[in-house]
Amino acid sequence: MIPWLEANDPFPATSQALGPESEAPGLLAASGDLSLLRLQTAYPRGIFPWFSEGQPVLWWSTDPRMVLDTRRFALSRSLRKTIQKFRRTPGCTIRIDSAPERVLAHCALTPREGQNGTWILPPIRQTYLSWHRHWLASRQAGLAPNSGVHSVETWVDGELVGGLYGVNIGRMFYGESMFAHRTDASKIALAALVCLCRREGIDLIDCQQETAHLASLGAAPIARSDFEAHLSRVVPLAAPQDWSYDESTWAQLLPPA
Repeated sequence: MIPWLEANDPFPATSQALGPESEAPGLLAASGDLSLLRLQTAYPRGIFPWFSEGQPVLWWSTDPRMVLDTRRFALSRSLRKTIQKFRRTPGCTIRIDSAPERVLAHCALTPREGQNGTWILPPIRQTYLSWHRHWLASRQAGLAPNSGVHSVETWVDGELVGGLYGVNIGRMFYGESMFAHRTDASKIALAALVCLCRREGIDLIDCQQETAHLASLGAAPIARSDFEAHLSRVVPLAAPQDWSYDESTWAQLLPPA
């Protein structure tokens, strides 16, 4: 049994999440709401939503937790060559937050590894875009928000061909989903995110689920207790305010083109 959360109910302790012997290891709670406030309460504790059509909102705290240490990103020789060619080719650019609605829409059409169908349902898209707009409005008002949703986008000749989105809180980035309409377009976006995180002093990117694809890029599982200890250190720190990208950012990973 897992608890049902009414609108004002707090999350239970993550230690109460279902264990590895269950059919849904990491499942912590269920609710009927997916409000922005609920998300902003969940992520600092390492809790995230993941559910399918016809299900209530399911909240998870997996153990172990798949994370990508940005200092250990696995840049293969082939990906290095792909990125170098991308950087040299006119019309190939990385953009940040220029089309988050389109990124989420494309990600919704891309099932997670080993899954059928999408988990990025309309309520997910609406709430995460609301979080991005809240961050943008705060910045335009001259404030320094400590959290927001951001997209990293791969563009070729004015066409959005790949990208990813995720949540930033303090000096932590939580990866949510990515898509590619051309070979390696999502990997290029992830490499760009790694560079941005290195530039801004973000050491870990949360990957939530353990997959072979993420492992091939350098992600590895860590104990939930270690993940939560890391969050307690970095979430209260001031979040980066410069979510922009230029050619010099690649220097965090590669020599000049």
